[in-house]
Amino acid sequence: MPKFTAQVEDSTGRVSRQSVDASSKQQATALFRAQFPRVGKIQKSGSNFNINLQPFLERNFGKRISIKDKALFSRQFSVMINAGVAIVRCLSILQEQSNNSRLKKIITEVSAEVQQGNNLADSMKKHPQCFDELYVSMIEAGEIGGVLDEVLDRLSELYEKMAKLRNQIISALAYPMVVLLIAVLAFFGMTIFLIPIFAKIFEQLHATLPPLTQFMLFLSGVLRSWLVTIPIAFIAGIVFLVSSYYKTPVGRRQIDLIKLRMPLFGELNEKNAIALFSRVLGTLLESGVPILQSLDVVCKTTGNSIISDAIQNAKTDIQQGGEISFALQKSRVFPPMSIQMISIGEETGELDAMLMKVADFYEDEVAQAVKGLTSIIEPLMIVIVATIVGTILLSMYLPLFSVFDKMG
Repeated sequence: MPKFTAQVEDSTGRVSRQSVDASSKQQATALFRAQFPRVGKIQKSGSNFNINLQPFLERNFGKRISIKDKALFSRQFSVMINAGVAIVRCLSILQEQSNNSRLKKIITEVSAEVQQGNNLADSMKKHPQCFDELYVSMIEAGEIGGVLDEVLDRLSELYEKMAKLRNQIISALAYPMVVLLIAVLAFFGMTIFLIPIFAKIFEQLHATLPPLTQFMLFLSGVLRSWLVTIPIAFIAGIVFLVSSYYKTPVGRRQIDLIKLRMPLFGELNEKNAIALFSRVLGTLLESGVPILQSLDVVCKTTGNSIISDAIQNAKTDIQQGGEISFALQKSRVFPPMSIQMISIGEETGELDAMLMKVADFYEDEVAQAVKGLTSIIEPLMIVIVATIVGTILLSMYLPLFSVFDKMG
């Protein structure tokens, strides 16, 4: 009886190559599917074996779970919980209607865990690629307090605002990056393809070449030869060294400090980090998560080690009986207005509400900073592109002017 081979994945996620004896490919398919949840391309033994990696690529490198996916999942989950639908039934519905294959699989696994008697937070904790510490902490607080629907609603609002804030910053960076890319392509295109055409014309006309033209001809020759690999390798080396340095604690601190102090973008980075800190901490406190645990979670979500260190120091002061506003003030990272508003929140016992107001304020500040940055960068990019193109064209036409003068 012929033997058929396939790459399969078992229920634990382990991938292996297995064989079965079957009279036909259809029978082999049925045998494989009866034993394994995922089956790759089936080949008859002795033939060229081509592995179908699609199921496994989908599992390991499938569609990324975005902030919008989490926000939508939380919003729909909240509505169903509020309507009295059982958690397992909610997860089943969410799994069926999810368009994200990776999220669909995770929901299925979380649902299986809940059906076995585990609570929702512990089940989600096993999937940190989707449900981070922030999400799990709030779900845990919601389960303990019996307000899971409210917590899920807060999570959806939190992720929606985070997505909106991120999109504003991406929008501010997208335009200059696209224009800069166009400028670079125009430079290389004209230098590599246009300048050699003019070089032949200059040679035929025996034109006198000014210094600018000589430099551009030299640069064109370099870019068209193997010598171009030298600056490319140099730039790649710098990028590698900087990225490696950033992975060290000292390097991360120094580069994160530069991010907060750099011209134009430094203020935007600072306001974005403070808005994120205030929004996340306020949401955690509103959901009933203890302040020390909340600060632990927030430390991992700011995206800047300087601000994370300030929060960690604040946690230490609070453990010793201090106030969070005074501890943050000592770090000299947070603006005075945010410190004052947090202090008022502590005095009135409404720290969570005050943090939300701080978040609203700085999110508006980020929006305004993005508009201001865009208004500055747009004309700056136009000038850069015009300078690059204009310099190349001028270098090519200057010798022609001298030729025309001689002819006249």
